[in-house]
Amino acid sequence: MKDLHSTPFPSRHTSQCDSCVFQHHSLRSPDFSQAFVGGQKGYQAYRDLPWDLQKIHQSAIKIRHLEPWKIAVIVIGTAVAAAITIGLLVYFLTYDQKLFYYSANVKITNIRYNNEFSRQSTGRFRDLSERVERLIDKTFYNSILRKKYIRSRLIRVSPDTDGVMAEALLTFWFSSTDSIEALRERVGRILRRGLKKYTGPLRINVRSSTISNVEPTRAEAIFNDICGLRQNRSVKSMAKSTSLRIVGGLSSAETGDWPWQASLQYNNIHRCGATLISNTWLVSAAHCFRDMTHPQKWTATFGALLKPPSLKRSVKTIIIHEKYLYPEHDYDIALVQLSKRVEFTSSIHRVCLPEPSQTFPYNIYAVITGWGALTNDGPAPNALQEATVKLIDSDTCNREEVYDGDITPRMLCAGYLEGGVDACQGDSGGPLVTPDSRLMWYLVGIVSWGDECAKPNKPGVYTRVTYFRDWITTKTGI
Repeated sequence: MKDLHSTPFPSRHTSQCDSCVFQHHSLRSPDFSQAFVGGQKGYQAYRDLPWDLQKIHQSAIKIRHLEPWKIAVIVIGTAVAAAITIGLLVYFLTYDQKLFYYSANVKITNIRYNNEFSRQSTGRFRDLSERVERLIDKTFYNSILRKKYIRSRLIRVSPDTDGVMAEALLTFWFSSTDSIEALRERVGRILRRGLKKYTGPLRINVRSSTISNVEPTRAEAIFNDICGLRQNRSVKSMAKSTSLRIVGGLSSAETGDWPWQASLQYNNIHRCGATLISNTWLVSAAHCFRDMTHPQKWTATFGALLKPPSLKRSVKTIIIHEKYLYPEHDYDIALVQLSKRVEFTSSIHRVCLPEPSQTFPYNIYAVITGWGALTNDGPAPNALQEATVKLIDSDTCNREEVYDGDITPRMLCAGYLEGGVDACQGDSGGPLVTPDSRLMWYLVGIVSWGDECAKPNKPGVYTRVTYFRDWITTKTGI
């Protein structure tokens, strides 16, 4: 053993004293190198030491004489205790959390209210939403709550004195043991500070802006009523999804992935897809109802599985476009009224309908969903299928080698000229959807027709929803 005679203290504390029993007691550790002689305790080696150092030395001797298994038990016990401590810490930091919701009312004085603000899908509502949400996001991402903040969503714009009141729903992730009022005050302070610092185009009256708590059940109902919102779902990688197909074997959707998707069934057998656009209305393809226009034989089901469905409704009314004439493909659109309203949930609610003037650039990605055949004239799956396609411009689609001029202004092409990804039999009437910058999904097209399934130079052809937007309003009031 190394001799431990060096002292950590200055030399002025090390004066010699021959008669001092406690000489160097506080200055250095004793030399225990002679503490054992022939395996016996060397009493003379430490009998003159202070009693506390004797105890330390004796403890050291006892530890050296522990059986190996006892040492193992001590080590394992210590490790288990440390693991339990770490586990409890992780639990309270990670799992002892819950969602908190707040309603922020922001008074804006340089905007005047009009009817466009009554619908979340209009251009004016979308523009204001992006500005308000960007302001709130920036405020909290640059605050001490940046790791607790999830996002904001503009849910309502209402008229107010000298302007409008924009109401946003804010979502945070806090400990369930935190004080609700203390959290609300902290969130409110940070928000007001951000509104004061704002220098953008909106004129904000900070004093008239407020924040309040929102109960989770109320917040969930608000989110469910927002069109085109896929709750707790992130947009899947488009690059990954392009390898998927409804034709050729594919990707099954999960419950709630596409909450507006419906199955139209004739005598309880799946015939076509449809899209939920309100509590009581679906939109589908007109050709689905040829020679089968009796509403009492039709039902609509919802959920990712055909059997068993999550929800089932009987049909009250079927409205086929007046200009549709089978076997032509033009004006291929129909509306279906349900006999009983659908109460929106996180897994069943409406898609957003675009405005008549809304444009969707070509070559962007969109998603098709349905229970159609996995191969041309093949069997249909029980689970909802999904695939990603690209919007194709009509000039390309009307080329001789593609559809040779058959595409009208009321149609839209989507897919890939090389083939491989497409809708197929049984997908008719289903949705072609794409998200905006706020991840709200819009109904771009309705599965209509094509030359077989997934053939090269034969992309899918869809009914263009923007062309029929006013017709939908006329028939449904939506």
